[in-house]
Amino acid sequence: MTRYCNRECQLAHRPQHKKECKKRAAELRDEQLFNQPPKMEPCPICCIDLPTMQTGRKYQTCCGKYICAGCSFAPVKDHRGNILDNLCPFCRVPEAKTEKEMVNNIKKRMEDFDDRIAIFNHGVYHSKGQYGFPQDFVKALEFWHRSAKLGHAESYHNIGNAYLNGRGVKRDMKKAEYYWEQAAIGDIFSRFNLGMKEQQVGNMERAKKHYMIAVKCGEIDALANLQHLYLSGCATSEEYSDAERLYKEYVDEIKSDQRDVAAAATDEMAYYTPY
Repeated sequence: MTRYCNRECQLAHRPQHKKECKKRAAELRDEQLFNQPPKMEPCPICCIDLPTMQTGRKYQTCCGKYICAGCSFAPVKDHRGNILDNLCPFCRVPEAKTEKEMVNNIKKRMEDFDDRIAIFNHGVYHSKGQYGFPQDFVKALEFWHRSAKLGHAESYHNIGNAYLNGRGVKRDMKKAEYYWEQAAIGDIFSRFNLGMKEQQVGNMERAKKHYMIAVKCGEIDALANLQHLYLSGCATSEEYSDAERLYKEYVDEIKSDQRDVAAAATDEMAYYTPY
């Protein structure tokens, strides 16, 4: 990247290397974009990595913790082994029994702790018109922008989708892609969207990079797309084998007997898709 002495220097000399500067800026952006995002934090109870599949974890509105499906499904017991009903598995306070209590907990997390997940959820309620809130896409975007500034990647994903569909904003594909790129640094669903976009325009190498990152984070649809690219001759057998290995490693890292019990009891607690 070029440094200029001052504004006059920039105006006088930038045309000489404008092309090189743009190329280098794109390279730096790709370095950031194609970094493997960090894994999800572990469940605070069993200490096994949380799954990326949303049904495999539950947000506790009382304490703001994500609990895995296994620990959420298991009975809460006291020191004598007695089962305690309707208590949070982590903080042991009574869980919300009604929608009103749940919304009040979310509001408290927002106001007292600036909880980015609570803020994001509040935006979802406005976007869907849930829990007594009128459907308001503009209001939803306000909450998602606020949550995104606090580092919540899924908020960027939803902002991108708003620009894709023209909900609360004018439809703008460039802005949709920009927010998906912001989200992709920590959100695998946005990573998958970017892979799809690159595949649709024929940028197969970039598409495969996005898919491989997503597979390593547990995105089964990315693995299916890599299989399709392999069968159509756009990916090598080695690339597809690597993708299968990465998905198996991901599943091995998040598996537990307790989570299997929960998933067997109800599809609403499934935490990975067999492949």
